Amino acid sequence: MTSSLNYNPATGLLAGMSRDVLQANLAKAQQAYIDLMSGAKGESYSYTQGDGSKSVTYTRGNIEALAALIQTLQSQLGVVSRARRPMRFRYR
Repeated sequence: MTSSLNYNPATGLLAGMSRDVLQANLAKAQQAYIDLMSGAKGESYSYTQGDGSKSVTYTRGNIEALAALIQTLQSQLGVVSRARRPMRFRYR
């Protein structure tokens, strides 16, 4: 997991890529994550052709690797990808 506290976009794995390309890839990765998590993409399809039935199976991508890619892209773009610190009340 990429930490945004010590990440340097100038020397990261994606250094040199244009901001537009990074943003387009971030949008694709986020959509793929949403599709996998929501079940929008099927994993197995079958169909019939003239010579018999055929089937195609797609394997589900490694969701952790996809999440890490999204975090790397967000860090490269300077998007805050970590949660805020919890609020604490001080009573005097």
